[in-house]
Amino acid sequence: MNTGKVTGVISNLIFIEAHGAVTQNEICLIHTENKRLMAEVIRITGTQVSAQLFETSMTIKMGSLVDFTGRLLEVELGPGILSKKYDGLQNDLTKMSGLFIDMGQTTPPLDSDVYYSFTPLIKAGETVHAGDWLGSVKENWIDHKIMVPFTLKGTYTVESVVKKGDYLINDVMAVLSSEKGEKIEVTMVQKWPVKRAIRTFRQKIRPNKILQTGLRVIDTLNPIAEGGTGYIPGPFGTGKTVLQQAIAKNSKADILIMVACGERANEVVEIFTEFPKLTDPDTGRTLDEKTTIICNTSNMPVAAREASVYVGMTLAEYYRAMGLKVLILADSTSRWAQALREMSNRMEELPGPDAFPVELPATIANFYSRAGLTELNNGAWGSVTFIGTVSPAGGNFKEPVTESTSKVARCFYALSQKRADAKRYPAIDPIASYSKYLDYPEFVENTDTSIQKGWVAKVKKCKDLIRNGLEARDQISILGDDAVPVEYHVVFWKSEMIDFALIQQDSFDDVDMNTSLERQQYMFNKLMEIGYMEFHFSEFEEVGTFFKQIINILKQMNYSPFDSSQFKKHHKELEKALQNMREKTLTEL
Repeated sequence: MNTGKVTGVISNLIFIEAHGAVTQNEICLIHTENKRLMAEVIRITGTQVSAQLFETSMTIKMGSLVDFTGRLLEVELGPGILSKKYDGLQNDLTKMSGLFIDMGQTTPPLDSDVYYSFTPLIKAGETVHAGDWLGSVKENWIDHKIMVPFTLKGTYTVESVVKKGDYLINDVMAVLSSEKGEKIEVTMVQKWPVKRAIRTFRQKIRPNKILQTGLRVIDTLNPIAEGGTGYIPGPFGTGKTVLQQAIAKNSKADILIMVACGERANEVVEIFTEFPKLTDPDTGRTLDEKTTIICNTSNMPVAAREASVYVGMTLAEYYRAMGLKVLILADSTSRWAQALREMSNRMEELPGPDAFPVELPATIANFYSRAGLTELNNGAWGSVTFIGTVSPAGGNFKEPVTESTSKVARCFYALSQKRADAKRYPAIDPIASYSKYLDYPEFVENTDTSIQKGWVAKVKKCKDLIRNGLEARDQISILGDDAVPVEYHVVFWKSEMIDFALIQQDSFDDVDMNTSLERQQYMFNKLMEIGYMEFHFSEFEEVGTFFKQIINILKQMNYSPFDSSQFKKHHKELEKALQNMREKTLTEL
C-alpha cells in the first residue's frame, strides 16, 4: 500500500504528496485522530495529488498521513440491496446510530448474517463468462441471480457448484477454473467500480418498447422506452419531485432505484416514510420491496453528490444483468453538476459557461449512455431506464446543465410555470415536451403490433389538435370572443377537452392516478374521434356549454374503474350527448 502526506486543504479538496505510484480515481484514506476519512483522487501531477474528500475536512491537519488503497470507488453487489436506504457511498443509513452521521462513520451495505435459499442454475463442467448466471436466490419477491464476477475476463469452467439450500452471502457458491488452471471461488458478493460501466452483455440495441408509467401525458403523448433516457426540467414549484415520485409509484419496472442528489432533507424523509406504505400496482406487494434509495441530501458532503449518481447507476446495471427492467430516477442532476463545478473551481481549472467544467457535456453524455436495452449472453433481455430532473435557475432552459442534457436524453418533459399556476397537473407542457422515440422505426413498429396500427401517427395528429387549439386561444385572447369565427372556439375547446381528459391527472384519486395502457388506448381513440367530428354552432357561447358537458363526462369516466358499470354509464351519457349534437348539426345544415 502506497502512502503520502497532506500538504494543503481547501474545504473538501485535499492536496497530497504521494510516496509511490497513484492512479486516477483511486481511493485514499486520510488519518485524522482515531479515524480514516475517505477521499478520491481526481488529479495527479507528478508526485502531487489532488483528492476530493467525502467528509468535512475540519479535523485534517498539515502532514496527516494518507494511505492509498489501490482500489477505485466501489460498491458491493449481492442479495440484500433492495429495500435499503444508502448514503452516497453505499453506507446503510438504517444501521447508523444517532440522529446525525458521525465523521468517518461507515456501515456494511449488505447483511452478512442473513441466509438466502440458493438454487443452482448451472452444472459442473459447463463453461461460463463474466455475468453468466450460476444460481438464484429470493430477494423479497425478485429472483436475484448470482453471477460470474464481472471483473473476470475470458472463458471459465465450472469446477463445482453448491447444492440447493440456505447460505450466507460470503459462503462459496461455486468454484471456477480459468484456461490457465487458476481456481476462482465465487460467493454471492462481488465489487465493482462505480465510474466504470458494466458491459457483460452480448449487445445493446435501440429501445423499442414503451415503459408504462401510468401517466397519460407521458405514455400516450411523449412515451419513454424501456432502456430509454429522459429528463424533467422546470422552475421551482412546478412539481418535478412530485412528478418523479408519481412515475416511481406507478411505473411497470421490476426494480426502482431513487437517487436523492442534493435535494432537501424533508423531501427525502417523505420518500422514506411513504414508500413502505405504498402498494406496487403491478404485484400487489409493497413498493419498498423493489426499491433502493440512495440518499445524499443538501446538508451532506458535496463530493458525495457525484458519487451517489454513479452508485445508483451501477446498482441499476447490476440488476439489468439479471434480465430485469430497472428504472433509475435522479433528483436532481443539477446538484450533481454543481458539485462538479465546485470541485473544478477549487482546482482552478479553466471554467466553461456559468463556471461549470468544460467537460460537463461529455460527463453527462457518458453517464446517460450507461442506460439502455441489452441482450444478455443467455438470450435474456434487461434494461436500465434513466430519468433525471434538472433545476435550471429561474426556469432558464438555456443554462449549461439543461442544454447538455438535452443533447443526450431522448425524452424531454418540460414543466410549465403557467400550467402549475393554473393548477393543471402534471404541469408537463404537451407541445414543448417531446419523445424522440416516436421517430424510431423500431418503436413505431412495436406500437403498431402491441397497441394498434398507426398509433404513433395518431399521437402526432393529437399534438396538432393541441397546437391548433393554443393558436386559437391566442387569437381569441387578442381579438375577443365576438371578433373571431365560431370555428376558432371549436378548435380551442377541442384542445381543452384533450387537456382536461388526457393530460391532466389526479394523483390523489386511486383510479385516476394510474392509467393502464389498455385504458389509455380506449380513451385516446374516443378523444380523437371527438376531435375530428364536425360541429355546427350558431354562437360561441354554445361551444363552451357543449364542451364543458363533454369534459365533465370524460372526467367522470377517468374517475371510474375501467369497464365497470359506472364507467359504462358515463360512456352512454357521452354517446348520447354526441348523438344529440350530431342530430342538431344535421338539422341546422
